[in-house]
Amino acid sequence: MQTNNEIKFIAIEGVIGAGKTSLAKKLKEKLNGRLILEQFDTNPFLEKFYVDRKRYAFQTQMFFLINRFKQQQELSQEDLFSEYTICDYIFEKDRIFAYLNLSKEELNLYESIYPLLARILRKPDLVVFLQSSVDRLMFNIKSRNRKVERALTRGYIEELNEAYNHFFFRYNNSPLLIVNSTEIDFVNNNDDFEELFKQIFREDRGVIEYYKPEAKKS
Repeated sequence: MQTNNEIKFIAIEGVIGAGKTSLAKKLKEKLNGRLILEQFDTNPFLEKFYVDRKRYAFQTQMFFLINRFKQQQELSQEDLFSEYTICDYIFEKDRIFAYLNLSKEELNLYESIYPLLARILRKPDLVVFLQSSVDRLMFNIKSRNRKVERALTRGYIEELNEAYNHFFFRYNNSPLLIVNSTEIDFVNNNDDFEELFKQIFREDRGVIEYYKPEAKKS
């Protein structure tokens, strides 16, 4: 297996239901790497937030901010057993949710804290943004049937999808691979996964690339 030697820390991003964690786990297995997963299920406010966004937005946001920061600090500690690190989120994405959900006063308080944390964290060598249609996202969310996500509405996913697209089409903090993942299944179709793997480690890839794969039959 040949890989681009400059890529050691890969972060996977995308809207809820895009397949971030599934792809991160498959990369971890193939690369025998260290895996860091977002701990969404430890947030005691998340399920309440999906029911009442306005009331629980700030508590949910601040819990995630501190929790993500503590996780990301671990990346500065060298792992003697793993050459690669794969994470299913980037720290900067925290601001997408903050600007989408917080009031003006809450956002001012958030912005007094966020920069102090973000500036000391390690940046990924590559960010993979899984871009998908709202229909596909909703299908994936309903298929996995997580209790905490049952109150999610299509309207919120549409807002989130638009916010993610806006963020990543202007993202320049790390090399970026935007993947149109609507028509592929890198979880169950090994050909889809292997092709995506090749794109991630392409030697001639530019700083920002867009990959629109052809769907393959299982």
